Amino acid sequence: MDRLKAISPACTPASLAFHAPQRDSLLHHDKVFCPRKKFSFPELAARPREFNGHSVATMSTNSYNNHVTQAVLQSGREIEFFEAIKNGGFRGKLNKVVLAYSGGLDTSVIVPWLRENYGCDVVCFTADVGQGIKELEGLEKKAKASGASQLVVKDLKEEFVRDYIFPCLRAGAVYERKYLLGTSMSRPVIAKAMVDVANEVGADAVSHGCTGKGNDQVRFELTFFALNPKLNVVAPWREWDIRGREDAIEYAKKHNVPVSVTKKSIYSRDRNLWHLSHEGDILEDPTNEPRKDMYMLTVDPEDAPNVPEYVEIGIEAGLPVSVNRKRLSPASLLAELNEIGGRHGIGRVDIVENRLVGMKSRGVYETPGGTILFAAVRELESLTIDRESMQVKDTLALKYAELVYAGRWFDPLRKSMDSFMEKITKSTTGSVRLKLYKGSVMVTGRKSPYSLYRKDISSFEDSLLYDQADAAGFIRLYGLPTRVRSMLKRGI
Repeated sequence: MDRLKAISPACTPASLAFHAPQRDSLLHHDKVFCPRKKFSFPELAARPREFNGHSVATMSTNSYNNHVTQAVLQSGREIEFFEAIKNGGFRGKLNKVVLAYSGGLDTSVIVPWLRENYGCDVVCFTADVGQGIKELEGLEKKAKASGASQLVVKDLKEEFVRDYIFPCLRAGAVYERKYLLGTSMSRPVIAKAMVDVANEVGADAVSHGCTGKGNDQVRFELTFFALNPKLNVVAPWREWDIRGREDAIEYAKKHNVPVSVTKKSIYSRDRNLWHLSHEGDILEDPTNEPRKDMYMLTVDPEDAPNVPEYVEIGIEAGLPVSVNRKRLSPASLLAELNEIGGRHGIGRVDIVENRLVGMKSRGVYETPGGTILFAAVRELESLTIDRESMQVKDTLALKYAELVYAGRWFDPLRKSMDSFMEKITKSTTGSVRLKLYKGSVMVTGRKSPYSLYRKDISSFEDSLLYDQADAAGFIRLYGLPTRVRSMLKRGI
């Protein structure tokens, strides 16, 4: 019987043991692993000297169905070592995992890591939410080169804008005064599509490349829980030994994963049809001004045209339908406004926000089309919604934004609030004319067939509907509590 002399300096005979499921494991399978250092079977096979020339693992050439047959502890007492990872990986066994895949460094190294640690087939999934053609080019080749069995790409642009962006726009949802929720809105539509793909391919798990410090892990997983609570969720950044980009690059090289990044610090970006976010690098110091060359969607307002541009937004029941009287689909409309707003430097926001997980983070966002739409919808509502309704709507908008930011898109509360928003904006139909000039959006006109504004009432001229003398009685009644309180203080 072969004798196991050593696996690594960090994995001594005392630490090589059978372990029940650990707290960080999402599976219910027993597993064998070395707590400090985990080796892939190719790595073990490549280290014969550390096993005194004895073989302790066999591996089929077309899969990761590895079998550790038996081993003997260094103490000299022979113990039969059972099959440690029967038809699986170091952390348990999954059949098929759908991975949210971007083709970047993190998700590229996750593919071999999943196969190595869970012995599973990996199906990569990419959602087209308007991140740009360049980010989609060559993804299938890259995914398969990383070890995935297939890549599924779905065009979600129209669904994203129609069913996620426009409801938030109608609700007036803005997080912490500035953030127009670009990333927050995209995660539930992507996660929902992942669940659909998992059902289609018969997967028993889903996986994402979100870090354990961010909001996105919550947004993805709450959607998974809401739509298919039976799916296992694998979050490598909360499990693996990779602690940064340099580690990930080394892992990629070791596993022949094709990645084009270097160890040089770069921005972390997220792009979709609504916005482009920038984080990291010099932005981690909130005293630093963003570099001019960081921006990608908008020109510097100082370099924008010296002549303003006017744009007219048509709106029906609180939702935009046309640009300059040309009706467009939701995604096409937003793309058109992104181009218009981008050339005038519209929609730049630099914010320090409170993340859901408790820390503050700084981000810079470019939302050209969204900024124009928010200005237009808000302005039309000033004509069509009465004071009390607007106050309630604005109050609920804060909670709506908080729910979306926190990943609770499929919560009953958000759905109920959405029903209210749909009802209260039913009469918000009309058009708004805006002037765009060097980063600013100025309203120059608005009209609606359901306008509550009446010139004959609001005019300073005499009106049959409003007698100015009536104001005296109104003020006496409206100010009665104030008058009584003052009389009490003065003993009157």
